Amino acid sequence: MYKIYIVEDEIDLANLLSSYLQKEGYETKIFTTGKEAIDHIDDEVNLWILDIMLKDDVSGYDVIKSIREKNGMIPVIFTSARDKDIDKILGLEMGGDDYLIKPYSMKELVLRVNRIINRTYFKDLNKLSYEKYLVNLNQRSVVKDDKSIKLTTIEFNLLELLLLNQNITLSRDTILEKVWGQDYFGSDRAVDDLVRRLRKKMPDLNLETIYGYGYRLL
Repeated sequence: MYKIYIVEDEIDLANLLSSYLQKEGYETKIFTTGKEAIDHIDDEVNLWILDIMLKDDVSGYDVIKSIREKNGMIPVIFTSARDKDIDKILGLEMGGDDYLIKPYSMKELVLRVNRIINRTYFKDLNKLSYEKYLVNLNQRSVVKDDKSIKLTTIEFNLLELLLLNQNITLSRDTILEKVWGQDYFGSDRAVDDLVRRLRKKMPDLNLETIYGYGYRLL
């Protein structure tokens, strides 16, 4: 599970953002001051969301400076009520990966988080590993413990979609469109049947059912 640290002194906003991210399968932790955040720089974390203007003497810029001194690879998203170009430029020059102006849509921020997580942690999209499974997207093959797992074309399409969107909730309609194509007019029951078949062949997949909506690979 990917871990996200939120540095935001508006506690209601921080709690709302944390709730949205947790629904997407992320683990979150909130800091309301820059000093408190810097005290946790050495933690293992996958992404930081930093408000620039904090109420204590330590700004989001100070926090990212400390982050970059420790690790230059952890992605950082800045948020700010200030929409001046100089603030955006400074944030990006200091190593920020994205910059969002308040008030922002929670759904938009979550989408940006998902995109950055996928871009950062799927370095080689041709060869993926999950638990003990080794998946080669070019060869469309799956191996576990040196034994090949035979998947049909559509089963592999679903597996690829899940792996490339790990921790993201996918609706049945989205799965239908991505796996079968936009021209498919069958029932979404086909999704449930396909998931059942994939689970049977790959029982170590931690595939969560979101009742009434879809599925999420954790």
